[in-house]
This record gives sequence, structure tokens and C-alpha cells, in this order.
Amino acid sequence: MSRPGKRYRDALRRFDHEQLHGPAEAVELAKSMATARFDETIEVAVQLGVDPRKADQQVRGTVSLPAGTGKQVRVAVFATGDAAAEARAAGADHVGADDLIAEVQAGMLDFDVAIATPDQMAQVARLGRTLGPRGLMPNPKTGTVTTEVGRAVTEFKGGRVEYRTERQGANVHVPIGRASFSAEALMTNFTALVDELQRVKPASSKGRYMKRVSVSSTMGPGVKVDTTRL
Repeated sequence: MSRPGKRYRDALRRFDHEQLHGPAEAVELAKSMATARFDETIEVAVQLGVDPRKADQQVRGTVSLPAGTGKQVRVAVFATGDAAAEARAAGADHVGADDLIAEVQAGMLDFDVAIATPDQMAQVARLGRTLGPRGLMPNPKTGTVTTEVGRAVTEFKGGRVEYRTERQGANVHVPIGRASFSAEALMTNFTALVDELQRVKPASSKGRYMKRVSVSSTMGPGVKVDTTRL
């Protein structure tokens, strides 16, 4: 196991990492500890009281972050005809059908989100082994299999992000912006994420739903959030 860097150790000395903080205070702390020479991502980690191995307790979807993500999102769209033209007009970075599938099979993975029209999914399924492990496979649950490709492209480029529970630990990790964002902008995105996770709580989930929440920067330690104040 690698030893934590000096910046990380210095950040740990600046606060009690076992203390629970209110959401706004946690966001402020995480932002203040982003001291790297690049604009660090601020991420929220949530441990949910669900069993993702059970189909009725899987938590997955997308949420629009009102203040955006601060990231240039590259979008690939598998579509033909009018849908393809609509995707290009909306600013998609890669658009195609069999030709785009061939490019991906050859190793082209220069995109962060893949969107497909329903009629293309039979062909796109051939990319399952390539896109699946990277979390890029289009899925109706995340709004990436749709007939409204122009709208989807606009939303993902404008701040819509995907969330889903990991099979181990039922954890959800979602970026809510950059360290250069104002604390207010980060809190707006934090609130949107928490509200969305509460909205999709599985009916079969028993006991405490949001078990642990923390906020951190790319290179900084996690700041624990008091879940009773969410």
C-alpha cells in the first residue's frame, strides 16, 4: 500500500477526520483542502443501506447538477438518419452507427458518455465487453437509450451525471464540481444529488438508508457528513 502524500497528511492535520460536519461545512472543508496545482474534482461518496445484489434494491440513474460539473463531457451517439443529425446539431463528439461501432471495436474510446437510439441497441450490444466494464454501455435507466438524442446530448454536456451503487459496499460516488466552484455552487449540486438519491430509495430498503456520506477533493481526505442533517 502506498503511503499518503505530504499534501494529504497536511490536510489531515487541519481537521478532526472523525468528526461529523453539517453538509455546508463539509463542502467548505473539502474545497479548502484542494491545494493541488490542478483544479481538483469535488466528489461525494454515499454508502446506502441497500443490497445491490438484489434487483429491487439496485440504485441507478442520472441527476442534473444545476451548477454543472466543470468538465468538458465527450459524448458518442449511436444513431442514424434524423436522430444522427439531431445529435450532431446538439454537439455530440462522435455520431454514427455501424461505422462508429467499428471504431470502438478498433479501440476508439474517446468519450465519457455513450447514447443510443433503441433501434441501434441490437448492434451496440456487440460492444458489451468493451463498454460494460467502463460503465459506458447505454441503458434506459440512465437515459442513454432514448429517441430524444438531442436533448440527452445537451443534458449530459450541461451537467447531467450518472450514479449507481457498486456491487461491493453499496457505495455511490458522484462528482459535484470543481474546487474552483463557489461553495454555494457546490452546495447546490450536493443538494440536488442527495434529493435524487432520496427520491429513488427502493421501497424494499429497510433501516437507515443513507448510512455514511463524505465529501472530498481529488487529492484530499474525506470529510464526514452528519447524515441526520441531510
